[in-house]
Amino acid sequence: MYVLLSIKPQFAKDIFNGFKKYEYRKTIFTRQDIKKVVVYASSPVKSVIGEFEIEEIIHDDIDALWIQTKSKAGISEESFLEYFNNKSKGYAIKIKSQKMYDNPLSLDSLRVSVPPQSFRYLEPNIQII
Repeated sequence: MYVLLSIKPQFAKDIFNGFKKYEYRKTIFTRQDIKKVVVYASSPVKSVIGEFEIEEIIHDDIDALWIQTKSKAGISEESFLEYFNNKSKGYAIKIKSQKMYDNPLSLDSLRVSVPPQSFRYLEPNIQII
C-alpha cells in the first residue's frame, strides 16, 4: 500500500540524492500496511517525482527524536525545532531506499485532484510506473 506525501522541493531533492534519510511528520498515517511513500514535490515543482521505501517509523519525544536522527536529518536542529514547535512528540520516517522517477507524474495520473495537506492514502489498485 502507498501513501502520498507533500514534501517541499528542497527536502525532496535531498531525499533522492541520499542526503536526507528521515522525513519528519507531526502526524502519521494509521494504517499499518504502508510500505512505500510516493513523493509530491510542492510548489513551485508541483509534481510527483519519486517514491521511497519505509524502513521504520520512529515516534518519540522531540529531543530524543533529534538525538536519534540528527546525523541523517538533512535539516538543521533549528529547522527541526521550528517545525515541531509546541509539540512534545513527533515522527521520523526512516528511508530505506529511494527511487526518483525518470519523468515526473501529475496528480491526475494517481487519480488525485489536489495535493495532500499532510498525507493521503492512494487507491490500492493504482498503477505507479
